[in-house]
Amino acid sequence: MMVLFRTLSVLPLWLLHCLGSAMGWVVFLLSPVYRRRFVENAHQAGLSWPQYLPAVGHAGKMVAELPRLWFGSPVNVLWEGAEHIEAALSNGQGMVFLTPHLGSFEITAQSYAQRFGSRAPMTVLFRPPRKSWLRTLVARARHRPGLATAPTTLSGVKQMVQALRRGQAVGLLPDQVPPLGLGAWAPFFGRSAYTMTLSARLAQQGGAAVLLAWGERLPWGRGFCIHVCPFEDELPQDMALAASVLNLAMERLIGRSPGQYLWGYARFKQPRSAG
Repeated sequence: MMVLFRTLSVLPLWLLHCLGSAMGWVVFLLSPVYRRRFVENAHQAGLSWPQYLPAVGHAGKMVAELPRLWFGSPVNVLWEGAEHIEAALSNGQGMVFLTPHLGSFEITAQSYAQRFGSRAPMTVLFRPPRKSWLRTLVARARHRPGLATAPTTLSGVKQMVQALRRGQAVGLLPDQVPPLGLGAWAPFFGRSAYTMTLSARLAQQGGAAVLLAWGERLPWGRGFCIHVCPFEDELPQDMALAASVLNLAMERLIGRSPGQYLWGYARFKQPRSAG
């Protein structure tokens, strides 16, 4: 598998995105379960088919671009809102980056590490793959200067808190279903979803700058644009209420580009055991 990824990593991004878009549509058409969940989630958000159908191809692009992002030469990255990161660094603040399953969340963390990681490393929360060969592949791919990973376990939570207390950056997907006991039920596009409370707990760490970020795929493989903006809502101390506020912020962010959201993600599933 490593050989395959290394081989694909030399292909131009536009070609990988074309292949990925085709792959996304093949999966969508051949998998009734995936297609039904995709459409139901998009309809739950009140979207019409012209708004959400582009996301079919983008789901495939997300997978196809990984070899290039993990092992290939750098891609073109633009920034919108980098001044908010600079302000936090100048003030000596730790940073909490909240990024939903929107666009390329892989490039968001990578680009931060490349541009700002020497000044404030980032630790990102992720769920380790269950298959051993894939765990090895992901570990090699994400091991880079200025970027560390933390698993979605209690030890990973402690790692994130410690990084933030050191004045570093942490990043996570607030719309990822956490293990049982690490979340609260809160509305997401009008439907109850098990929502991580870690986002709120980290955001409430004293002095931390809370930033919303996502990586937009530019047309025709021209690269990406990282969008960054401050999270300005007040978070209640009650974790269930705080989760609702965060979900609403994610809804607004997703509404900026619903055609790049991962609607096929099982957002409303039951949480798994933390063990």
